[in-house]
Amino acid sequence: MKNSERLILMDPHPRRIDLIFSEEEKRRLGALGKVLWFDGERAADDYIDRHIGEACALIGQTAMPKERLDRASNLRAIFNVEGNFLPNIDYEECHRRNIYVMAAAPAFTQAVAEMALGFALAAARGIVQADADARRGAELYGGASNLDNFLLGGKTVGIVGFGNVGQGIGRLLEPFKCTTLVHDPWLHEHYLERFAVKPVGLEELFSRSRVVFIVSAATTENQKGIGAEMFGRMQEGSVVVLVGRSEVVNFDDMLDAAGSGHIRAAIDVFPQEPLPPDHRARKTPNTILSAHRAGGLPETYREMGRMVVDDLELILRDLPPQRMQRALLETVARYRSKPIKG
Repeated sequence: MKNSERLILMDPHPRRIDLIFSEEEKRRLGALGKVLWFDGERAADDYIDRHIGEACALIGQTAMPKERLDRASNLRAIFNVEGNFLPNIDYEECHRRNIYVMAAAPAFTQAVAEMALGFALAAARGIVQADADARRGAELYGGASNLDNFLLGGKTVGIVGFGNVGQGIGRLLEPFKCTTLVHDPWLHEHYLERFAVKPVGLEELFSRSRVVFIVSAATTENQKGIGAEMFGRMQEGSVVVLVGRSEVVNFDDMLDAAGSGHIRAAIDVFPQEPLPPDHRARKTPNTILSAHRAGGLPETYREMGRMVVDDLELILRDLPPQRMQRALLETVARYRSKPIKG
């Protein structure tokens, strides 16, 4: 098929085209075929149905059940520009038809990993509390302000979930000479050993770690799986950093553990977003709160657009995509992530 005969269908909501694609990436995308630059709200069903039969690529989170796939005879790839695999696609049918389904999760790796490290340092060193104390004229100077704080360097840390972000955190921790424990039941222990981390069970990870990073995806197997028992295993004053999915923890148990002073928690994701004004998290001590902003940087979104174009170029050359995360039939049905709101 000639480039001029290809149709690239755009439905990126809740993202915006100018957020994702630079002028250079728009030019590259336009060189691959005719792009229908739909933007703003979610495209209506009749709009998608009118064009899906001609489209070689779909960029967005559009629902693609089997009935719609039956009309998509030219479709080669679906590019999800969120970070999640949503349950609105017939993945088995896409697999059968050799249609790549990909998500932009790798674009967020560096941004989320850096924020997670920042959270860990802020919580371990009491940076946020020290700032608040200074602003109200109650600061303590020198060692008196650090009696309950600790160094990250040389400590045992745990990472729950060792996908894109977990591996990114592992790389950032290397200069700190930490002993890094990892729990990820979807990865073989011999694979994990390649990263100079120690695969362990969840109980051992929480018992031994001074800092725990929770970055696992939400799946059918881990809903609210981390609760009071695990937080209770931690040494008093240890740090929990939650930048993955809130569904994997019992949120009230985590707040209870922080409120009692047993742990410190840095939290970027919540069971309900936006967080209700009267939610108890807003008044729970020993917490650092962030409004699901760890990954949402301009550089992240532009990298997302670059990855889409890079992989589409490869696919249209009959080569496998290399930049985005591919939906694997063996695991994709187990994800339980919620759609983002922006």
